[in-house]
This record gives sequence, C-alpha cells and structure tokens, in this order.
Amino acid sequence: MTVPEIHGVIAPEFAQVRAAFEKNFAERGDVGASVCVYKDGEAVVDLWAGVADAVTGTDWQADTLVTVFSISKGVTAIAANLLMQRGDLNPDAPVAHYWPEFAAESKSTISVATAMSHQAGLPRIDRPLSREEAIDWDTVVAAVAAQAPIWEPGSQHGYHMRSFGWIVGELIRRVTGKSPGNFIREEISDPLGIDFHVGLAAKHEPRVGRLVMPDKKYHESISKLPADLLLTSVLSGPSGHFHYDEMWNTREMRTIEMPSSNGVGNARAVAKLYAHLFGDGVNGVRLLDDSTVKRATAELVCGRDAVILVDTAYGLGFMLPPALASCVGPRAFGHGGAGGSASFADPDAGISFAYAMNKMSFNPTDGRSESLARAVYRCL
Repeated sequence: MTVPEIHGVIAPEFAQVRAAFEKNFAERGDVGASVCVYKDGEAVVDLWAGVADAVTGTDWQADTLVTVFSISKGVTAIAANLLMQRGDLNPDAPVAHYWPEFAAESKSTISVATAMSHQAGLPRIDRPLSREEAIDWDTVVAAVAAQAPIWEPGSQHGYHMRSFGWIVGELIRRVTGKSPGNFIREEISDPLGIDFHVGLAAKHEPRVGRLVMPDKKYHESISKLPADLLLTSVLSGPSGHFHYDEMWNTREMRTIEMPSSNGVGNARAVAKLYAHLFGDGVNGVRLLDDSTVKRATAELVCGRDAVILVDTAYGLGFMLPPALASCVGPRAFGHGGAGGSASFADPDAGISFAYAMNKMSFNPTDGRSESLARAVYRCL
C-alpha cells in the first residue's frame, strides 16, 4: 500500500514513532488514524494521516473525530474517580447506597469497587429488550438494577462490555444529577480543552470519521460461537442488538450516551486527558491527584476473564498490565477499544499515549497500537 502524507508535529527524538505510524499504513492496512504522545506534560507526537471516510474520500484532518469504543471506559473511570477524589463517591460503599433500586435480587452488598472491576456478575442483561429500549438510558439501567448476578459477586471477574457504562454511568448520574456524558463534558472535557464526547452534539458531526467495519472472516467467526457461551450473549447484547456493523456509523449511535462504548474523540484528546493524571499534569493542571491515581490503579483482579477468556487485570475501571499492552511499565493504566484503538498513561515513564483509527480489526496479530507503543518506549 502507498503511505499517505503524514501530518502533524513530532519531536526529533521520537522519529521511530513516525516510522511505525507509516508502517501501519504500508503494511498493516490502516485507512485513517491519529497517534499522540505526551511526555512530561508536553505533546511530543501528534500525527494524523489517511482517509477519514473511505466512501467519500474525505481526508483525515487535525480535528477528525472517531468512535473509540472501550477507550470510553477509561474516560468514564476517570470521571468516577474524580468523584471519589471529591468525596462524593466511596469505592467501598455499596452501589445501592447511591442507587437503591440496584439492591434487588441480592445485590445490596455489591460495592462500587466490585462493579468497577468487572466482578459484579452483570456482564449481560437477561431481560428481553427491543432495540429502542436497549438504547434508552432509563429503561436499560432499570433492567440492570432488576437483574440477578450470573455469578457470585466478587468470586470472579468478567468483562462487562456494555453494562460497565450503564452501572458506572448511573452512579455518576445519581451522585451528580447529571448524565455521564454531561458530567464528562462539563467537569472534564470543557475545562481541560479535551475534544472527547459521550453523546455527540450535532455541531461536531461533520468532523466524525467513518468506521471501516471488520471483514467477513470476523463475522463468520462470531457466527460460529456457541450460543451458550457467555461471550456470545455479552458481545451482541442486550438482546442481540449490538454488532460491529454499520449501526456504529449512524448519527443515532453517536447521539445516545453509552459511556462504555460510544465515546467519540481522537488520539490528541485522549493522550492529553491521561497526561492530566500524573506528574505536573498539562500546564501545571492535574485532574486526579497522586493518592486518587494510586487507589484507582491498585490491582483488584487479575487472571482469567470469565467473558473474553483471556487474562486481564483491573483496578477501579482501568485496565492494567500485562493485558493493557505488553511493553508498558508496571504502573501503567488505561483502556483499549474494540477494533484496535488504545490509550494509557505510564507515570514512571512520564508518558501518555493514544491511538485512534477508523479501520477495525480483531486479528490478534494486528499489531498497530502495539507497534506504536513499542516505538515510543524505544525513544525514551
């Protein structure tokens, strides 16, 4: 493939990151993408290239946005931990303390920390929901609250692919009176100049890139998953309405608030946000203090994930090494996103990193974000 023109800025000592970015287009099939690295509060890599919309041929611009899927979980975790720092949310308190309806079906003792570390036993919603109900906030969180756990809470962990956002998002709403998207916008994105959105306003819609959905092989492999496998129901749930297809390219799916999955941003926005969480922050501004970050990133679970069937580790909403990325330091934290996007902070190295793209791939050897992250560490 021909390498498109690379735009942006990069510090000379990080030239290997540019080379890795070019290689993603030349050898790994990237269509449009952005990568950003902050070092000690300064942007040392801020690159973008390729095509934002393969249908229209629109180029990826400096301010192009794209749906980044579960990178949203990391942003939602930042919001929840900000509330903990303010004393408005206690990780050791029961979820039902803030959300009384959640106590139904013997869930009264599930703590905020248990829920945020994917141990609550609520990775799927068993109540049948129409598609309209599944994207309606009040309906879907009521279904979560009414459900019994499918395993003893705290006995194991399993990726709460979409329900994480509804549980943590409803906690944010109960504590603040604001929807999670509005809280993120008013308390994080706007004050810090972060171009990240959960519930995208119409004025930003022209900047959104079109996702290139996974290939036929992926959909064939998913169709062959056993119906009784927990991953099968979680992946397409609730009620089989969610698949990695063109639904994610609709205005509807960007308008609703799904704080586990439908955040819209770019690499610059996410890397800058994580840079606000350690050291001197950005321009001397910190969002979370050291004690909050230490608590948020303490490992709560580690081992075989009951849903996605690989080893994972979590703190208070953050994905931790080694599942986060194989090359990061032991205190790194962040979250990846479906199809290949990635984000993390590594306080020991003084860096934050994000990669966002429109071509989705579920090939375990995809290597796009990993190659970029490895290049960053070689430059340190």
